[in-house]
Amino acid sequence: MLKCKKCIAAFLTVILMFCLISCGEKSENSEKDENTNLIVIGFSQPGAESAWRVALTDSVREAFTEERGYKLIYKDGQSKQDNQIRDIRTFIQQGVDYIILSPIVETGWDTVLLEAKQANIPVIICDRNVVVSNESLYTAFVGSDFKSEGEKAVAFLEEKYASSEEEINIVHIKGTLDSSAQLGRTGALEKAVLEHDNWNIIAENCGEFTKAKAREIMQNILLEVDASSIDVIYCENDEEALGVMAALNEAGIAYGKDENITIISFDGTRNALEQCLNGKINYVVECNPLQGPYLFNIIEMLSAKKTVPKITYIYENAFEQEDLSEDFIKNRKY
Repeated sequence: MLKCKKCIAAFLTVILMFCLISCGEKSENSEKDENTNLIVIGFSQPGAESAWRVALTDSVREAFTEERGYKLIYKDGQSKQDNQIRDIRTFIQQGVDYIILSPIVETGWDTVLLEAKQANIPVIICDRNVVVSNESLYTAFVGSDFKSEGEKAVAFLEEKYASSEEEINIVHIKGTLDSSAQLGRTGALEKAVLEHDNWNIIAENCGEFTKAKAREIMQNILLEVDASSIDVIYCENDEEALGVMAALNEAGIAYGKDENITIISFDGTRNALEQCLNGKINYVVECNPLQGPYLFNIIEMLSAKKTVPKITYIYENAFEQEDLSEDFIKNRKY
């Protein structure tokens, strides 16, 4: 009799365990079912090295919310391409519906983009572009025309120095090498130097789009170059311009609208525009980070099985002191 009771107890224990497991599975599946209608997007950024980069991330996050039917998985590449490639492979393993990639550099993406294509996951490139052996490896590009940005800056310098026959000496602070922004902005300047016999690049280095690096570079340049010989400092983003200005301030060297040194900057963040309004930066070419709505429209079209443009350039402006006001700058989102 005791043995029979033990058998019944063991049997009931097994039944109870089965019920608990079944309930757990049902609960997990129910939660998953509630989210199956969300379109899942993997978003890979190079990092968060500047206010501009943070604004781009915020813009994408605001565009793809659960209220609008999306789940966004964000990855910070910590300024390393290897990290971004690893993150994209993670997205592929997770089976996301779309991948948005803001690449740190243009090249080196063929293999991982092929993996995404083989997994039937459309990839939208944003901000900076990629150079691949087959453009079908990505679905669309949304971002800036960096060549056009550089040409705007060059046009400003051409107008400013149009009547000058003296040598125009330029210090060039490049952005992250081989990024689309660097290649486009550098290309425009180098082309202009070739076309103007009196334009000279007297010093150049890579500031990596950061204030600290540009400040260090400018400090070293001032040890080697007579500041009175510098006419233009061409900085490939606002952070670099702010770093250059810090170095000039430390050295007691005047610059800006009413001085001998002209400063060019790119991006159009609040800090740079305030310096432009104050006459410290001569010309700021906008690079618009508010790309979320553009990306949203592309993915909405793809989800509706519509054909999307291969390239979408976003609207951008350029600013001198007289184009700006405190209210305008205050109302900027970045």
